[in-house]
Amino acid sequence: MTKRMIFPIIFGITGIAILLALGTWQVKRMGWKNTILAQIEQRITAEPIPLPAKPNPEFDNRLSVRVKALIGFDEAHVLYSTKRGGPGFLVITPALTKPDGRRVLIDMGYIPEAKKSKVRSPQTVTIVGNLLWPNETDGFTPDPNLAKNIWFARDAGKMARHFKTESFLIVARSIEVGDYGTTPQPIGLNIPNDHFEYAITWFSLALVWFGMTLYLLYRIRQKTV
Repeated sequence: MTKRMIFPIIFGITGIAILLALGTWQVKRMGWKNTILAQIEQRITAEPIPLPAKPNPEFDNRLSVRVKALIGFDEAHVLYSTKRGGPGFLVITPALTKPDGRRVLIDMGYIPEAKKSKVRSPQTVTIVGNLLWPNETDGFTPDPNLAKNIWFARDAGKMARHFKTESFLIVARSIEVGDYGTTPQPIGLNIPNDHFEYAITWFSLALVWFGMTLYLLYRIRQKTV
């Protein structure tokens, strides 16, 4: 080893150590995230309970509930599509819970575009679903076209003000009693977990850094021979 090799060696070892540390940190984050996702999934699919008296978005988000309610006296249609059904709408309907008569919003699920104008009669349903406080709008989301009853995203606050209901959604997971002609679209995790890809990236960069360091040392050695 010559004096000219000392700095490249130190630089190479330092870079490799940093990249390996970043990759290891991502692996640890992946384990932590997987645990969190498993807990959330368990919460979503848990045995349903009655609707809480005062749902709290901090503690009750994705809570599994069972609700009996009168629906069908009004609807909001939110643009939506599925791979199998194509373009259509989510049907959000204000509901009167039984027996206490609370006004809530229920996301009954998907209808294809051709069924938008179909009249759905009021009926009492029993659904199992999950509480959700969605606000899927951003600065580019148009205001709802109320004349055509087309909403461009779910916004629990705005919908609640429009229908004069409590400001959360009950997203149907299954309809135990009744048939509203919709296909429930249960909530998913919708939480990215890219830590594995990040870890592979950092470890790959460490390998590349190691190879470049060896090549640099080889070139230095060749020049000194």
